[in-house]
Amino acid sequence: MILLVDKPAGMTSQKVVSRIKHASTEKLKIGHTGTLDPMCTGLLPILTGRDTKLTQFFPHEKSYLASIRFGLRTDTGDVTGETLETSLLPTEDEVRKTLPAMVGPYQQVPPMYSAVHVEGKRLYELARMGVEVERAPRQVEIFDLAYVDRIGEDEYRFSVSCSSGTYIRTLCEDIASKMGLCATMSALRRTSSNGFLLEDARSLENVVSYAEQDRLDEIAISSETAFSHLSPVTIPENGEHYYLNGGALTVDRISPRVQDGLYRAYSVSQRFLGLAQCEQGLVKSAFSADI
Repeated sequence: MILLVDKPAGMTSQKVVSRIKHASTEKLKIGHTGTLDPMCTGLLPILTGRDTKLTQFFPHEKSYLASIRFGLRTDTGDVTGETLETSLLPTEDEVRKTLPAMVGPYQQVPPMYSAVHVEGKRLYELARMGVEVERAPRQVEIFDLAYVDRIGEDEYRFSVSCSSGTYIRTLCEDIASKMGLCATMSALRRTSSNGFLLEDARSLENVVSYAEQDRLDEIAISSETAFSHLSPVTIPENGEHYYLNGGALTVDRISPRVQDGLYRAYSVSQRFLGLAQCEQGLVKSAFSADI
């Protein structure tokens, strides 16, 4: 099952997973597709059972509504941290002009308060011990960044669409740095992730309620629906067992003929089999549905 949760503030993503798991009347294998910090809210896709293997196949683009507060830089990169530096404030016009300049690929240094591993430890573990280490920059990409409004003398909101692995806290600091100033993230709400939209998410309490009643299937999204944007292919009846057990079929046995890429796979009777990967003229099962 795929569940879309609107994560509340003040809770870790893993705690959201734990709440649903312990509320369920059945033993669930369960996980999420990407961490949201405790202070952040918004879309958190939850995967259960066999669908926990789907993460690699989802689109990686994510979108957020973020708030940036100018005039200070903190040790955590957001307003929950201790102030390390202060600066003057930009004008609204300067903010409007700077945001578009951040669109495109750029090298971003992960923040110390992040889950990145360095020498066997996560960066946030080192940060909590007061240790700061060199971090190698990573290429991320900002697909769209738009000014939304001004919400205070020192605070603005913007929307951003970006690649997976982008730290919005660091983006806020980099926006300010481009103006010769400092800033920190004051709020963050994820509006889309992995091809899903926040408008389709349910509150955590609502999802927990369904879990307690053993009714999660009523609000879940199936893997077939989640990948409805992919073209369908039919696996021949005399090759279905071989295909489902990891065998590769030549493209001339698949209907319709396919090129390299990912597809929804169906039996001759139109039963959903999962996802099929075509590569170099061979078609193999990439993900088997619970059939």
